[in-house]
Amino acid sequence: MTAPKVLISDKLSDAAVQIFKDNGVDVDFRPGIDKDELEKIIGDYDGLAIRSATKVTPKLLEKATRLKVIGRAGIGVDNVDIPAATARGIIVMNTPFGNSITTAEHAIALTFALAREIPAADASTQAGKWEKNRFMGVELTGKTFGIIGCGNIGSIVAERAVGLRMRVIAYDPFLSPERARDLGVEKVELDDLLARADFITLHTPLTEKTKNILSAENLARTKKGVRIVNCARGGLVDEVALRAALDSGHVAGAAFDVFTVEPAKENPLFGHPHVVATPHLGAATTEAQENVALQVAEQISDYLLRGAITNAVNFPSITAEEAPKLRPFIELAEKLGSFAGQLTETDIKTVRITYEGSVAQLKVKALTSAAIAGLLRPILQDVNVVSAPSIARERGIVIEETTREAQSDYDALVTLTVVTDTLERSVVGTVFADGKPRIVGIKGIKVDAEFAPSMIYVSNEDKPGFIGRFASVLGDAGINIATFALGRDSEGGSAVALVQVDGAVPQAVLDAVQAIPGVKHAHQLVF
Repeated sequence: MTAPKVLISDKLSDAAVQIFKDNGVDVDFRPGIDKDELEKIIGDYDGLAIRSATKVTPKLLEKATRLKVIGRAGIGVDNVDIPAATARGIIVMNTPFGNSITTAEHAIALTFALAREIPAADASTQAGKWEKNRFMGVELTGKTFGIIGCGNIGSIVAERAVGLRMRVIAYDPFLSPERARDLGVEKVELDDLLARADFITLHTPLTEKTKNILSAENLARTKKGVRIVNCARGGLVDEVALRAALDSGHVAGAAFDVFTVEPAKENPLFGHPHVVATPHLGAATTEAQENVALQVAEQISDYLLRGAITNAVNFPSITAEEAPKLRPFIELAEKLGSFAGQLTETDIKTVRITYEGSVAQLKVKALTSAAIAGLLRPILQDVNVVSAPSIARERGIVIEETTREAQSDYDALVTLTVVTDTLERSVVGTVFADGKPRIVGIKGIKVDAEFAPSMIYVSNEDKPGFIGRFASVLGDAGINIATFALGRDSEGGSAVALVQVDGAVPQAVLDAVQAIPGVKHAHQLVF
């Protein structure tokens, strides 16, 4: 059998190259290759190992006729067109945990630098000054350390801060009380964290819900004299508002490793005497670079030689034989999870997934991974079908799977139930003969609708005139209705509506729908 061939187009360690060779993979090491040359030769390779420099575009993928797997040494895959790769059946892998310790340590280092004004003191001393009285820092011991996002990296930061004898509080909707106790932190709501924290550090992905989580309004809610550290993502903090808060003295200092626009040649924070800035060094240690390089070499080798899929961002761990049967149900499971996730904003305690009929005979672990990924992705954008179960466990979410023979009119049925402190919500779906996933039940109410890119979900009381008012609100706003699915549990009882619309729905329109008599909830869902 001909050995698979892998191209390394970015700088990886020599040890990673050796791993490919030891595994019997034919490897070419060509870091810094220009894009024109890369397009000429990419068709000769089964695998591509990259870091952040190589841009995997649709144009490049068109030339990659043999490519089966792309491995990114590191967590970010922004330089890979994942939909285009997926459409071509190319697995995209990353190494999400290889640089966690390094990033956490950098956050702690910036916290110390901020507390003791180390960069400014160093510059002053090396300039021949001896300004001992100018640099009056603060101790970390006994201070309240607020962590926004207590996942993989945030939890490491929490453990280090506890070791520094700080009082650690954390805001994370997916952090369970049990996990918080294990870490020695107090779980709080965001407003509480803002009011109490002496230091705030961010460790959450950038999503629609977390963008500018430290907005001008939230910065105003912080404790006077707070210091802010960001080693996570640019865009989590309103940099213009933060500059104003620094100028006014409300915020005592800020230390940033990431910025809204990178490379950051200029920024509203630059030049302020109480700002420490580093050029996205969170993962920049010898150990982290080595770890992610070795991991990606092992993962690509395992896939090409044995068919094993690890840390894939666009497909679960399944074999080539299982893929055709599983693929439509994977799509169904992920969309059911996404449906529930977009409607759930409180702590998730339990997720129950029931597989009924023919789907129960398939590899349901892969389906569960897809469902949990869909459920968590609205909050944790970087989650994938491989990492989703472990991330759920870290947050204390109990996952229950049940398989049983068909007990309904459908040949195959998947029911996903989310349990929180305040509610229990179920959504049911199936796959018809055309291979398209459909939603056939919401909260015990029968409904029949295809998933669409943009939908409006309404929960309401079954009252005459609702449909007309609803349609009028959308019509007046110039929003076109593509499909309209309705269901109710009884005459005059609870009802639901699922409406496929063309494009985004302004919040003002959703507010108008919410104001219709009898409407309980109105949400836009995006798939």
